[in-house]
Amino acid sequence: MNPQHTNVPYYFVPGPSKWPVLAGASLLVTMIGASGWVNGQSWAPYVNLAGLVAFLVVLYGWFGDAIAESEGGLYSKRIDTSYRWSMSWFIFSEVMFFSAFFGALFYARSVTMPWLADLDHKILWPDFAAQWGNTGPAGVVESFTTMGPFWIPTINTALLLTSGVTLTIAHHALLAGNRPKTSLWLFLTIVLGAVFMGFQAYEYMHAYSDLNLKLTSGIYGSTFYMLTGFHGFHVTIGAIMLAVVLYRHLKGHFTPEHHFAFEGAAWYWHFVDVVWLGLYVVVYWL
Repeated sequence: MNPQHTNVPYYFVPGPSKWPVLAGASLLVTMIGASGWVNGQSWAPYVNLAGLVAFLVVLYGWFGDAIAESEGGLYSKRIDTSYRWSMSWFIFSEVMFFSAFFGALFYARSVTMPWLADLDHKILWPDFAAQWGNTGPAGVVESFTTMGPFWIPTINTALLLTSGVTLTIAHHALLAGNRPKTSLWLFLTIVLGAVFMGFQAYEYMHAYSDLNLKLTSGIYGSTFYMLTGFHGFHVTIGAIMLAVVLYRHLKGHFTPEHHFAFEGAAWYWHFVDVVWLGLYVVVYWL
């Protein structure tokens, strides 16, 4: 936000916008394509891709309008406060999202498995052992090898922790008004996120080809890919957010006093870091 416009005396209310209805329509097309895809329809992947592309175009236009309003001096301190609350609630919703998946993992490991292995169920499942990473009591799941913490998950942990440090350095450089230093450390943060995703893609290929660990590998496979996959998706989104912030920074949009877009993206990135630490311990070690 331009500092000369911080004393705007009113709460800015945007005019009628085409973006909400276009966003809804593009998401509807995306979900129609997705539902057809899982049901084996040949046309569905193309419809799904068209919906996703349309949604990305909508986001580009919608965020572009918000940036233009901010740089045009239409936002006041009240708008800044609203954005901070909105980002806080958004991150809280993400906390609850991952809490549901962690809860599913906890229930499967600590409730369901001991229950299926107790004396009351030995008649039905005499060979079932309550050992995490099993093929299920009915034995219909193909055998697989569980994923350990070495070495890719540990390397990825180091990458994300390092990215949190580089992002913090970039933030302090921005506060100090050192634009070249901010650009350098923010760029390094994005690179570390990209390397993380590259290692995760390699990990998935290794899991499928060498460990026979798939999404269909029982409750272990489904929870493993849900947790790590959705986290990887969030890393990708976070890296895109930081890339947009870097682009805006290079265009001179931020000042030491006014840079909430940077802060909001940084909040999100640090949240992603914390979630990964939980994943690293619960999924790979326990």
